[in-house]
Amino acid sequence: MGILKEFKEFAVKGNVIDLAVGVVIGGAFGKIVTSLVEDIITPAILTPALKAANLQNLSELVVPGTAIKYGNFLSAAISFIIVAFALFIMIKGINRLKRKEEPKPAAPTGPTQEQLLAEIRDLLRKQQ
Repeated sequence: MGILKEFKEFAVKGNVIDLAVGVVIGGAFGKIVTSLVEDIITPAILTPALKAANLQNLSELVVPGTAIKYGNFLSAAISFIIVAFALFIMIKGINRLKRKEEPKPAAPTGPTQEQLLAEIRDLLRKQQ
């Protein structure tokens, strides 16, 4: 029973749950970014180039006489840049919120440590 208890403690730790939520949200976010890249940005940027090359799809871009599909590479590179930029913007916003949340140290309302020590010293002198 000890191993089940340890597993339960591990599985319900905040870090594990946060990680699971992050993975699920990351998967959904990946689908959104993939759609943005493949359905909006790639056609908008590469449509003139594809028309000039008489191609319908980016994956048709190949080096003549080889199996090198540089069109797929371009699509993956554009996708990576967009994902990296989106994460950069998101993390920048989160960091900005974290900085604002940090409370300023409150002014001490009671006596300082030095004042308390001085009072203790004075009391000890009176007792002697």
